[in-house]
Amino acid sequence: MKTIMPKQIVNDQRKWYLIDAEGQNLWRLSTKIATILRWKNKVSFAPHVDNWDYVVVINSDKIAVTWSKLEDKKYYRHSGFMGWLKEITLGKLLVKKPTEALRKSVSWMLPKNRLRKDMNLRLKLVTWQEHGFKSQKPETITL
Repeated sequence: MKTIMPKQIVNDQRKWYLIDAEGQNLWRLSTKIATILRWKNKVSFAPHVDNWDYVVVINSDKIAVTWSKLEDKKYYRHSGFMGWLKEITLGKLLVKKPTEALRKSVSWMLPKNRLRKDMNLRLKLVTWQEHGFKSQKPETITL
């Protein structure tokens, strides 16, 4: 039996998906988004072929987290100089940059290779109900 290798698709054939994030759990939502971005929900999945779809997330600032993760979950960054390790809690990050927590959690679920940047570019996060991607006719996904 031969292994079927999918071919590169044209940009016109890419699908657009619309997800409403209001009241959704952050990590369950990001696993669903990462699955769609990686194209693992398709039968013709191949890790080396760029056939990924676009995902538009509306109300991305109204996500929910469980337990006390708003105070306990910390994000770290380092400037490279000694003693310059900076940390910010999830609650402060959601106030400062409302979409950054969802963007980071989806990005960390994608493969760590040179295809990750292109997958991240196909994720569109919008903090309001109306979005500018109506001409692409996105399919609505309910979780």
